[in-house]
Amino acid sequence: MTPVLIACSHGTSSLEGRAAISAVVEQVRLLLPHVAVEEAFVDVQQPEIDDVVQATSPRPAVVVPLLLSTGFHTKVDIARAVTDAGSRAVATVALGPHPLLADLLAERLRDAGLAPGDAVVLAAAGSSDPAASVDVAEMADLLRERIDAPVSVGFAAGAGTRIADAVAAARDAGATRVVAASYVLAPGFFADVIARAGADAVTAPLAPDAAVATVVVERYLAAAASARATAAA
Repeated sequence: MTPVLIACSHGTSSLEGRAAISAVVEQVRLLLPHVAVEEAFVDVQQPEIDDVVQATSPRPAVVVPLLLSTGFHTKVDIARAVTDAGSRAVATVALGPHPLLADLLAERLRDAGLAPGDAVVLAAAGSSDPAASVDVAEMADLLRERIDAPVSVGFAAGAGTRIADAVAAARDAGATRVVAASYVLAPGFFADVIARAGADAVTAPLAPDAAVATVVVERYLAAAASARATAAA
């Protein structure tokens, strides 16, 4: 059977954020018309990921985190739901880092008028898990390959430099303007933190955009192919 795609996001109380994530899920459905696509959450919203994974039984399932980095929700919440389902379900890695997302960030920065003399702060949600910082650092490297501006990293929460501090440091280093590149998927709490961090310009969250949906599809297809190969071995 073709695996169900379970698109699992964090969940948000922001209506605009909910709409952005739902739009990504609808884009995925259009790209995969023959695949059942279900939506799930790890917090705030319903249905919870554990319940959705169980409800797809006995069909195989691939959980694609609508999350940009490795962290607690990928390693604990999603991992638990998949483990409880046994060999029937698998989870992919987070959406980032990914070249398509770097392309999208670079496009958003150009739309924000990025100019010579400007500096960029890649503004991420953050996590207490060191793996998240590694993922964001890799994303910053991908972004540096695509724009002609210095790129530093700031986090809204968790470990690492806070976004406001990264903005201040870039300004102190002589930047004409400091542009915060929002490395969050949708409007909501972390997008609001980024907006208040003092940058001269702030790009929009990544979703909804076709690039995000394309990465979701890529993650799903790779995991489904791997599961088929394992079953046939």
